[in-house]
Amino acid sequence: QVRLVESGGRLVQSGGSLGLSCAASGRTFETQSMGWFRQAPGKEREFVARIVWSGTDTYYADSVKGRFTISSDYAKNLVYLQMSNLKPEDTAVYYCNADSRSGTQYWGQGTQVTVSS
Repeated sequence: QVRLVESGGRLVQSGGSLGLSCAASGRTFETQSMGWFRQAPGKEREFVARIVWSGTDTYYADSVKGRFTISSDYAKNLVYLQMSNLKPEDTAVYYCNADSRSGTQYWGQGTQVTVSS
């Protein structure tokens, strides 16, 4: 099992910046990549960003490319999402995700990000 705990979500003004953190524990050696997803009210959960644990490969949704940056600290089992130029449409619950080599997906409990206009 892999346990994921997100932190950092809060209310922020449009155009502002915010950083999220995800702490992974348990059988983290089984995971190969970490990601962030988000779910806005009334919408499906959507992909935001992903990083391979080695840190060499990152992927972003088009909607956040150039504004969000995903990074990781493998030694500390931490994953970060730095968000800038936030927009009201970025308002959502942000979930940390771990992708294991077996195909099992692990999820955190989510952290609320609210961007006011």
